[in-house]
Amino acid sequence: MSGEVRQGAGDVDDPIAYFVQDVGYHGKTERTQEAYERVLREFESFLADGTTRASSGVTVRKATHRDCMEWIHDKRGELAGSTIATYASYLHRFYGYMTQVGAFDSNPMTIVVEQMDESIDTDPARREISVPEMRSFVAEVAHPLDRAVIVTLLKTGIRAGELCNLDVRDLHLPDTLDEDEPSVRPSVSGRPNSLYVSAEPRQGADVNGERRTESNKRKRDTVIPVDEELSRVLTRWLATRPDAVSEAEPLFVGTRDGWGERLSIDAVHRIVTDQAAERGWYRTGGGAAENVTPHYFRHFFTTHLRSETGDRGIVKYLRGDVAEDVIDTYTHNWGDRVRETYESNVYSLLS
Repeated sequence: MSGEVRQGAGDVDDPIAYFVQDVGYHGKTERTQEAYERVLREFESFLADGTTRASSGVTVRKATHRDCMEWIHDKRGELAGSTIATYASYLHRFYGYMTQVGAFDSNPMTIVVEQMDESIDTDPARREISVPEMRSFVAEVAHPLDRAVIVTLLKTGIRAGELCNLDVRDLHLPDTLDEDEPSVRPSVSGRPNSLYVSAEPRQGADVNGERRTESNKRKRDTVIPVDEELSRVLTRWLATRPDAVSEAEPLFVGTRDGWGERLSIDAVHRIVTDQAAERGWYRTGGGAAENVTPHYFRHFFTTHLRSETGDRGIVKYLRGDVAEDVIDTYTHNWGDRVRETYESNVYSLLS
């Protein structure tokens, strides 16, 4: 490799060879370089054979977080967990480095590694953020879409993928409805100021006339109260929301890239981490203990609401984790128990 003409990172023809060469420049042994190249070439071959997302194959430069997750899932049947973690770290370092030097636009492994960390440690040490600090953070988010996404995640505790799958029909805000054409689904038609989060959407399934790219992970359908603050933010968003490309009328659509298209989990992650980075709450390469991501907001919601209510059951219901033996209690008494408990205890985020 020493005899090769060095290319700029932006126009490199073989990203893997470029990265492995730099690994050597940084003092790694030949054995380590060979390990990186072997794993990365395996990943490259996997992508070339085609993934669920792209049957004709993609390059490492164009791979998404979903392609990376599919490769790791494929390895689970043949490798030990520790080996899979090592492979994931190699891929994460490769993408992180290539992003840092300007060869790639983003690191698709960031989301994957965060999700793997969550599965290994269900309650990892995290940055401590107080409600007043979070309120100050929200106050600095001016863009209607960014503000709506962040406040919805913080006020409901839903996952990023669940937020992506929301359609306008899932939200019942009486002041935003057209009286001549009521559009809310039956589950919330009699429950004003509420949000329906379905357990139905699965990747590749058709829901409300649109094939979904994200899966919801709820055990049960959930109706979440929408308090005055979230109602205010979502009303403003709906007033400025671009016309949706899909007839399913997704609640959250792009206003930058992908104008009018349903938000992807990557877009939600980018919205949150870009805003968090401005406050020093996110650093590329940082772990769950340091970085504020969409999943952090779910942790924030759970921690604070559980502390205030002292009712783990209601919090589990709102999170979509509630089991069959208690679901009837919360759905039957939704109006007078869940809503009252939620509205009496949920934190204020708006000044």
